[in-house]
Amino acid sequence: MRGHKVTSFDVARRAGVSRAAVSRTFTPNASVSPETREKVIKAAKELGYRVNYLARSLINRRSDFVGVVAAGMDNPFRAMQIEQITKSLVRRNFRPILLPADQGESADHVMNQLLHYNVSGVLVTSDAPPTALCAEFAAAGVPIVLINKADTIPSVDRVISDNAAAGRLAANTLVEAGARRLAVVAAAAPSYTARCRQQAFVSACYSMQVEARVISVAVNDYDHGVAAAERLEGADGVFCVNDYMACGLIDGLRRKGNGAAEAIRVIGHDDIPQAAWSAYELTTIRQPSDLQAEQAINLLVSRMDEPSTPERVETTPVTLVRRRTA
Repeated sequence: MRGHKVTSFDVARRAGVSRAAVSRTFTPNASVSPETREKVIKAAKELGYRVNYLARSLINRRSDFVGVVAAGMDNPFRAMQIEQITKSLVRRNFRPILLPADQGESADHVMNQLLHYNVSGVLVTSDAPPTALCAEFAAAGVPIVLINKADTIPSVDRVISDNAAAGRLAANTLVEAGARRLAVVAAAAPSYTARCRQQAFVSACYSMQVEARVISVAVNDYDHGVAAAERLEGADGVFCVNDYMACGLIDGLRRKGNGAAEAIRVIGHDDIPQAAWSAYELTTIRQPSDLQAEQAINLLVSRMDEPSTPERVETTPVTLVRRRTA
């Protein structure tokens, strides 16, 4: 069949079955006998047939595509999160479309691209895109689940890590380790999760009558962690609102020398793979990205089936992972 695009008609003819039987064979959970399935799969392999999922989505009411909009792709936690989300979607017979939309950039074109694919739904990670755009999509009937975003939007579900518990846990752990002059390093603006962790940390310190100061940075990333190491004069315990920044802070302390890295206890958040490296051995608060992905996809599938359900919020628990730094 050189020069000829193989279609489901060709497969049906080769297998000696109807075109409908071919369609059912390649539709998840559709009813088809084992004998028919075997004949169709064999014919498809012989002919080199592949299902055109995009064309199918234009015909069916619901496509297999789910948009995944993510910001901060340089952060190792985001890589973990996206991996868990996409793997979970594939296990559910969805096909993820990943589109980056970094903070500060217009996300209109990113979200509008998803409409061209007739997506069944959209999963949005923290800080991207703007809330107003998410609301527009929800109003247009596109199911959306937000992960670690603050705003309540009608008909939009959210999954949020227990940031308040994380802030309290970080403060208590540092105090139990003997630290009394504490600091928290967090971006002043855009991250909802960073603000929540910072506020809970400071509040917990206040309740224990322990000094706590806020070191504000522009972005919660490695480079700003390195820079923050220069501003820790007098501190003996530090909470960085993510591990990515905590690794930078530890390296910044090492550059200062004079035993600064050993004198200050450090706690991060997320439990990225680098946190366990021997270069860091970072005590951290684990945010389980695998559980979070399942929570988000469960909400999305439920929203697809029941669009009128009132908006819901699920909380992802956090746990302390104790290592050398605190």
